[in-house]
Amino acid sequence: MGGESVPLNYIPIAIFAVIALGFGVVSLVAGWIVRPSRPYRAKLLPYESGSPLFMDARVQFPMRYYIIAMLFVVFDIEIVFMFPWAVVFHKLGLLGLIEMGVFIAILVVGFWYVWKKGALEWD
Repeated sequence: MGGESVPLNYIPIAIFAVIALGFGVVSLVAGWIVRPSRPYRAKLLPYESGSPLFMDARVQFPMRYYIIAMLFVVFDIEIVFMFPWAVVFHKLGLLGLIEMGVFIAILVVGFWYVWKKGALEWD
């Protein structure tokens, strides 16, 4: 091992980290100094808008809502995987087409399973 305790390659990274941390701290302190602090009764209520609560915040959502949200995430991720695949499709050839077919088939089977379970029935 060399006599250096810190490799010279890490010094720019450390300088960048110190500048980033300093910028964050200076921004927060400047905002704390400059902003007005005039609390009044309506502002100190749980909802700062001052409008009264009209119902309990602990409302139960139907399970369908979560399943639809999960399906959106799954199909969104599918699209994220399909764009790079489409860009290099000619290089992948038939094997790439088969792999994407298997990937889509797995997603369709999952969608079909959720549909048959009745989680996607529209009232």
